[in-house]
Amino acid sequence: MAIRYPQPPLKDTKRSKVLSAKKVPEQKLSGKNTGQTFPRLTVVWVQSSGVPFDTTGFFARIYRGSVLVDTNDFDRYGAVRFNRIRTLTNVAYTLRVYSDNGVLFRTRTIPAGVQTFAIIG
Repeated sequence: MAIRYPQPPLKDTKRSKVLSAKKVPEQKLSGKNTGQTFPRLTVVWVQSSGVPFDTTGFFARIYRGSVLVDTNDFDRYGAVRFNRIRTLTNVAYTLRVYSDNGVLFRTRTIPAGVQTFAIIG
């Protein structure tokens, strides 16, 4: 039996969380793995309990200032990956999440220095 994930709510909770924040190392330490876990910026959309939403049909656009950097579709498990943005990010981005018919659901600011970002609620 398959797990049914709920649809994201229309009401914005204005909560978000940086899941992986690391400072860019000045020097590589020999013998230690200091590389990133995710090579490209990944955004997940979850409930406050951590369970992902069913985001089939949703898409996200990411901007640097007012310039569109990348657009990509969410998978059904609440995740979207931006292939044009390497991690750790070195600038802040603005993320906008839309439904399949173009309705803006969420707007978040992703700070510099992250690999993964979570939209909560």
